Amino acid sequence: MLYNVPLCKQIEQRKNEVSPCEYELLLCKIKQNKLKRVDRRLQVIKLYLQGRDKQEIADKTDFTLRWVNNLIKSYKKQGLEEFARHKYGGNNRAMSVAQEEEILAKFKDDSEDGKLVVAHTIKKAFDNKRGKNTGRGYIYMLLKRHKARKIMPRPAHPKKASDEAIEASKKLTSDTGS
Repeated sequence: MLYNVPLCKQIEQRKNEVSPCEYELLLCKIKQNKLKRVDRRLQVIKLYLQGRDKQEIADKTDFTLRWVNNLIKSYKKQGLEEFARHKYGGNNRAMSVAQEEEILAKFKDDSEDGKLVVAHTIKKAFDNKRGKNTGRGYIYMLLKRHKARKIMPRPAHPKKASDEAIEASKKLTSDTGS
């Protein structure tokens, strides 16, 4: 057993809510979890199943009492697997990858022909296909995602002095040997 005898008695007090097997599953899920956000939610449930008061759980976990109540309620409704799932993604794309590649394919042909392709023209085509305005930042992320952006070095620094100024500033040395 992974838990001590007093804890077992506390779990037995909540017979209508949890079984010792369910508590074992929760402990295993906590060990397997690697996400901080999910871990904090699981700790709330662990303390609740141990028989702690909701206000005490709120104080220990730095959640509000209302949030602790919401977490416990959603745990009871969803079950452990759904409750412990990481539900937050970061893929907020306006189009699928295939649709993005289709738009960029047109510009790839132009660039291979030697035409200058800039983000502004890609943005216009993207906006026409999508039907609404898109920010420039999204277009640059799109180009980076598809590895379509090639940065070329500039031929010279923009504040470089002219060749005459460079020659005039060079120190003249005498060819006389001493």
